[in-house]
Amino acid sequence: MMHSAASRYDLERFGMVFRASPRQSDVMIVAGTLTNKMAPALRKVYDQMPEPRWVVSMGSCANGGGYYHYSYAVVRGCDRIVPVDIYVPGCPPTAEALLYGMLQLSKKVKSNKALLLKLRK
Repeated sequence: MMHSAASRYDLERFGMVFRASPRQSDVMIVAGTLTNKMAPALRKVYDQMPEPRWVVSMGSCANGGGYYHYSYAVVRGCDRIVPVDIYVPGCPPTAEALLYGMLQLSKKVKSNKALLLKLRK
């Protein structure tokens, strides 16, 4: 994620700015292995986000458990806890893959006409 915020890829030129608080965020990027102990905290952060909200699952650990898939303490994909809109593959995913995923999410949001009309009001 840090590479995508640096000058070469710079997500800010597409209007995407990282925020520290979930109450100020529209998109949550889930990265890394999700354990059973951390799953309720992920859901709590998701519930704190204002509507409309989107989730990007970044990397094979977040997508399906990754290297620790068969561990008893690992959730096999964050989509079991929160609804995921975009999956970014890779271990670790490249900055280009994350940028592509974010642009796909942007297209998905722009193509939802009902949502755009609701946001304009």
